[in-house]
Amino acid sequence: MATKIYIVYYSLYGHVETMAREVQRGANSVLGVEATLWQVPETLSSVILQKMKAPPKTNDVPVIRPHQLKEADGFLFGFPSRFGVMAAQCKAFFDATYELWASQALAGKPAGIFWSTGFHGGGQELTALTAVTQLAHHGMLFVPLGYTFGSGMFEMNEVKGGSCYGAGTFAADGSRQPTDLELQQAFHQGKYVAEIAKKLKR
Repeated sequence: MATKIYIVYYSLYGHVETMAREVQRGANSVLGVEATLWQVPETLSSVILQKMKAPPKTNDVPVIRPHQLKEADGFLFGFPSRFGVMAAQCKAFFDATYELWASQALAGKPAGIFWSTGFHGGGQELTALTAVTQLAHHGMLFVPLGYTFGSGMFEMNEVKGGSCYGAGTFAADGSRQPTDLELQQAFHQGKYVAEIAKKLKR
């Protein structure tokens, strides 16, 4: 039986989606792992999205419903930061997981997190720390990246998002895209969490 990893994300301008696809590639590089991308439901109206100049949602990634989380052996949740916490769309999704929380259906399942912020002071660590509460209430096992990414964790010659909590990127004013180094870290995180989920399933 394959180890199923669900990569569940919200992306408004595409930065988190780019990271999510690289996380998926990393997870799928592990033999016996089947990693799937999922989007959380949008809560903004089409009128608001148009005013925000948000691009259309990708049509090759399905929208997930809370009950579907039970099918997975492990997770990676990705989101942009809003004032130091996950975007409201992700929070709304977690708020809708009451039945899973009541039965502790996700307890013992490993989960990692990745994110995008505007700049250095935009919540690269705080966004991760505040997201851990969602995992804890479900009894999920938070899998931090630690310093397993090696020398890439200590890069000082270029701007790089992420931390020991997980992979991250900076969007700046929206024009900056994830760098090669940030994508390498995302790939590593996907592979790392998938390997742990596979061990736990055995």
